[in-house]
Parts: sequence; C-alpha cells; structure tokens
Amino acid sequence: MNPRQFLLLGGIILLALGVLGMFGLGPDSDSSILGSFFWLDQTENVAHLVLGAVALGTYYMVKDEMLTLWLVRLVGVVAAVVAVLGFMSAGNPEPNVGVSNLENPADNVLHLVVAVWALWVGFMNTKSNA
Repeated sequence: MNPRQFLLLGGIILLALGVLGMFGLGPDSDSSILGSFFWLDQTENVAHLVLGAVALGTYYMVKDEMLTLWLVRLVGVVAAVVAVLGFMSAGNPEPNVGVSNLENPADNVLHLVVAVWALWVGFMNTKSNA
C-alpha cells in the first residue's frame, strides 16, 4: 500500500465512521448506531468527517508524492498521540481530553491501529511507497 492508497481508504473509513457516529445522537444519548461499546461524541464525529474530507481531498487534488508521504507520517504520529491520551484518560470525567471524550477503549484501539497503519505505510519501503 502506498500513501495515496492510505489516504483514499482512510478517508472513506473516516467519513463512514463520522456519518455512522451521528446516528442516534441526541442531547441525552449515551450510544449511537455503533452501540455503547463504540460510542463517539459529537466532537469526534465532526473530527472524523473533517479528517476524512481532507484525506479524500488530498488524494484527489495533491499529486506531490513527498507531500502525501509526509502527510501520512503526520497522521501516524497524531493518531499515536491521540491513542496514548485516550488510554491515559480512562476513568476521568467527560470531556476528558480537551473538548472530547477519549476514554472509550474501542476508540483508543482504533486510534492505535490507525497510528500503526499510517506509520507502517509512511516509513516502510519508502522507495516503493512514494
């Protein structure tokens, strides 16, 4: 997989996650269509929608291979930081990280998977990735 493919697939996944996370949300809702096991708050849903749109926009509009490579690396680092913050905030009252709630274990595992995936795409076999 190369960085452009990562942006395409990742963008689609993020947009789908953001849209699915919006269903069932209300002022007193504690679950979404994804269930209480993988509940995403409004801030996370908006972030997933924006990041998905940015990833797809970059895929379609940016042809600079080095720029896409560095963007994927940045995604990996940011996802790793968000995963660590999420795991560290477990048990803290909401919102426990800035304006969002990142104590959901499934969400933190997702962030960790994205981090590993992006860093792998961004740093392994860079001659064939760019």
